[in-house]
Amino acid sequence: MATILITGGTGLVGKKLTQLFISKGYDINILTRTIPTKKAHQNIHYFLWDVLAGTIDNKAIETADHIVHLAGAGVAEARWTTKRKQEIVDSRVQSCQLIVKALETINNKVQSIISASAIGWYGADTPISLRDGFVETAPADTEFLGETCRLWESTMQPVLALNKRLVQFRIGIVLSNDGGALTEFKKPIKTGVAAILGSGKQVISWIHIADLCNLILYGIENNTMQGIYNAVAPETITNRALTLALAKKICGQFFIPIHVPAFLLKIILGEMSIEVLKSATVNSFKTQSAGFHFNYPTIDLALGQLCNK
Repeated sequence: MATILITGGTGLVGKKLTQLFISKGYDINILTRTIPTKKAHQNIHYFLWDVLAGTIDNKAIETADHIVHLAGAGVAEARWTTKRKQEIVDSRVQSCQLIVKALETINNKVQSIISASAIGWYGADTPISLRDGFVETAPADTEFLGETCRLWESTMQPVLALNKRLVQFRIGIVLSNDGGALTEFKKPIKTGVAAILGSGKQVISWIHIADLCNLILYGIENNTMQGIYNAVAPETITNRALTLALAKKICGQFFIPIHVPAFLLKIILGEMSIEVLKSATVNSFKTQSAGFHFNYPTIDLALGQLCNK
């Protein structure tokens, strides 16, 4: 069976993805800064890399048939100070540069690279995007996340000159019980408060973590896929509708909807509040046209599965 090299294998998506790959019989190489004392599974192999130092274990590359690149500092894990913003950019650009350099200089049999990006590429909704959704050919937004995604994606492009197949997924808000946005939405709801952010009218483009992992696997196993794809569910939802739907799943009718004013979010979150309050309707048509089937195409199905676990 083929070997898949994963960066960011210990993160929210990486952990779930590793489980999926193992269930399909793949061998897994995980790049990490610290080798665990105990292997999680006989099919998992750990290799050292250091993005800042620009070093990587050659064997990780030599034995890989495919690479899934997920590594990058968490966008929502800390306030966007100047230093943090630079860390967010550098962690993506420098890790891409290291992978490209490794593929250029180390003998390898890598066939494809599946690289993460984000729907932060797109700006705020326009009348056209509200109607049709942002498509993959839309230009990058000029704000921080748009520019970050532009650098992120462009830095991986040189692998095309090495005759490697490159698939880049612009990932929406990932819904999971193990971390990320959904766990943050749940916190006030568990106290009986449905906290609607700002007006609540902003559109959220999301994806169930199981669908995201299946999509990445699909990208590996289907040689016809190449280029940029939006990794979002077919159905978008407003912040208000998502918050209320989640509250009903958890509390039934026993909760109080409260709007958290935009000005308060700006005080608490700083510049990051722009993304929280931004409406971005993203189109999944190209992904579906590639033959991918979503198991959770609607928020009702997604929350039904996540809230019943």
